[in-house]
Amino acid sequence: MMNEQISSEFDWRWRAVETKNAEFDGVFYFGVATTGIFCRPSCSSRTAKRQNVSFYVSPVQAENAGFRACLRCKPTEQYSPAPAAELISRAFEFLKADEMEVPTVDQLSRQLGVSSGHLQKTFKAMLGLSPKEVVDMMRLENFKRNVRETDVTTSLYESGFGSSRSLYEKAGETLGMTPATYKKGGKNMKINYTIVDSRLGKLMVAATEKGICSVSFGDTEAELTSELKKEFFAAAIENDGAKLRDAVRAILKSLDGEKAILTLPLDLRASAFQMRVWSELRKIPYGETRSYGQIAESLGNPKAFRAVARACATNPVALINPCHRVIASDGKLSGYKWGIERKEQLLAEEKAR
Repeated sequence: MMNEQISSEFDWRWRAVETKNAEFDGVFYFGVATTGIFCRPSCSSRTAKRQNVSFYVSPVQAENAGFRACLRCKPTEQYSPAPAAELISRAFEFLKADEMEVPTVDQLSRQLGVSSGHLQKTFKAMLGLSPKEVVDMMRLENFKRNVRETDVTTSLYESGFGSSRSLYEKAGETLGMTPATYKKGGKNMKINYTIVDSRLGKLMVAATEKGICSVSFGDTEAELTSELKKEFFAAAIENDGAKLRDAVRAILKSLDGEKAILTLPLDLRASAFQMRVWSELRKIPYGETRSYGQIAESLGNPKAFRAVARACATNPVALINPCHRVIASDGKLSGYKWGIERKEQLLAEEKAR
């Protein structure tokens, strides 16, 4: 395995670094360009930005690349990786060997010499994803790269999709738009939005033809409109409250505890992991809270609490995915995309009711 700088959602090494997973110590090492230091995955130092991180199979390889060993985590010492971590590493070696012919889960299990059930359990525990979800994400990442250089049909087969139907199903789940629209940067997307007053300030609701793509709070209409246009920079955006009247009514009523909000159609762009986190958020009862660790545990990966926190921070639809109901393990409110004061107010009102 060579050192790489990959930003895709299926990058298992970056996930291990984000969650500071000690089970991967000895499997790989990572260097940080801005500091010139290399570490083991569980290093307790502040997590670097992804674009500054590269990966190496050994301390010697990292040193040859110009990095010096971290004095905190001492990566040059001997470490014995967990069997599950080694299995994940071997699995990705097979998956990356020939992305045009990505094996099925059963084929991958046979190549690794383990049962498909054991492989499923290991992937879920270590990455919070199933092998199939990882394979689908790899194929879609290939497509997203290839489609920038060639046509959709060619990219489809070069990325390992067997049919246009399978591609469009995965693209609809992850991109929130068709592959052709993605190639054009969302140029043909139509988004309607409206901004209304709520007791938490200005509330903006935006939707594509498929469903709601954004729900956010702000202090001014200009602020909210600017953020929407920045997010969907190539789409045709129109202020049309009439088409969103029912959705806005349901969202405002959710502040009083009504559950109609859960039936609203959504059109979200996210990874499989983010989708799973957001699904867990919608299961938290009104008036209750969960910790990031509890959400991670419900996903089968207790160590993924930092990744859960990031999924909450990137939630595009306030209230519908009630990320305000997730707090730190010590009971502190932690952050909130739309302001900690709003989070505090929401939780206080829900608890009172």
